[in-house]
Amino acid sequence: MSMPEASEHQFPFIVGVGGLTSEVGKTALICELLKAFPGWEAIKTTRGHYRSCGKDPQACCVSHLLKDEPVVMSGRELTYSPGKDTGRYWDAGAKNVHWVIATDDQVSKGIHEAIKRVHTRGVFVEGNSFARYIKPDVFVMAARSDSLKSKPSAREVLDRVSGFYFSDTTKPIDVDALNTRLSEARVTNSESARRFSALDLNEIISRIHEASEEFLKRNSKPENLDSHLIFA
Repeated sequence: MSMPEASEHQFPFIVGVGGLTSEVGKTALICELLKAFPGWEAIKTTRGHYRSCGKDPQACCVSHLLKDEPVVMSGRELTYSPGKDTGRYWDAGAKNVHWVIATDDQVSKGIHEAIKRVHTRGVFVEGNSFARYIKPDVFVMAARSDSLKSKPSAREVLDRVSGFYFSDTTKPIDVDALNTRLSEARVTNSESARRFSALDLNEIISRIHEASEEFLKRNSKPENLDSHLIFA
């Protein structure tokens, strides 16, 4: 599938956190980042279908929430639920939380509306598909080194990825071996993206901080700031 033309933005500074597949620690990573960047906001993106997704409806299905237009919920009253992803964002210190619920055709409109509602210098966005329509300034793809299967929504945005975060790895990464496995798993367009283990969380935080400060200094559009170079 070809990548649509993603729109540029000036503010806020956008950090995307995607997942190569499910259950790879995306939400946990965002919560750690929110603790490190007090005052930032968070956006959760959920794609739905006008039918059950086939999983436990109590766990994930949002088909009953879909409308003719994308649904964007903002504020604690609408987005706080203990134990849910958006509730965890609040508990981690998010200034505000926005939840985008959309069909495939509504993702672009939904994420643009959510970004418009952000009033802080930076925002963390959880999800993959949104990156087809807005270019994150930094995009971290969470994964597990013991399972490199990838879902279509992740493969579609691999050329946006600044770094891979292997949440299950607590020792230095053997980059060559990991690159071989990524290639075998057909995770392509990822050669220039940095590889991080769970031990490297502070380095990820430092690099995001550096990129965001540079972004604010330049006060310009993302094409004038190659955040990927900071992750190189």
